[in-house]
Amino acid sequence: MFIQTIDILGTIAFAISGVLVAMNKKMDAFGVFIIAFVTAVGGGTLRDVLIGATPVFWMVNMTFIIVISASVFFAVIFRNHIKHLRKSLFLFDTIGIGLYTVIGIEKGIAANLNPLICIALGTMSACFGGVIRDILCNEIPVIFRKEVYASACIIGGLSYFLMLQFLEEQNYLFIIAGAVVIIVRLVAVIFKVSLPSLYKTKT
Repeated sequence: MFIQTIDILGTIAFAISGVLVAMNKKMDAFGVFIIAFVTAVGGGTLRDVLIGATPVFWMVNMTFIIVISASVFFAVIFRNHIKHLRKSLFLFDTIGIGLYTVIGIEKGIAANLNPLICIALGTMSACFGGVIRDILCNEIPVIFRKEVYASACIIGGLSYFLMLQFLEEQNYLFIIAGAVVIIVRLVAVIFKVSLPSLYKTKT
């Protein structure tokens, strides 16, 4: 039940971030829904396909379709009450990657995969919905820029397996790992920490 709650919360966060991006691009109602949908389930769909968990999660559990639809409706109706869209988008996106990282790790553990593969699955679950969203919206995905994004997911995944040596309660592990992802991402943005650039800056 706890894992499903995290999954639902991650879905809501990503769906709303998708709505905000789509509305910034002035898309119609269908476009807004599609962007919200692929943002919410894109990473998880790729994850499930890779581990052979088919049909993928949203095809066998209609709860996700309902949650995404309700999130889109809420975000569109109350769009005028969501101030500072860029900050709102960042917040929902950050919460989404934190929650989906731990869901991906849990799926990897359930499939008896190596911890490094579990971390990769968590990072993929968290990031690739946003990658698909940004590509469809004609933007360079955040994960491919120098921002601390996927790196935060990796750090959160490493913290999960590190804490596994000291904690046995799975729920606490998920909360801590998800919080690490969110905190690392927030700190990186607040203090303007970024990955090293491969390109020389112009003088």
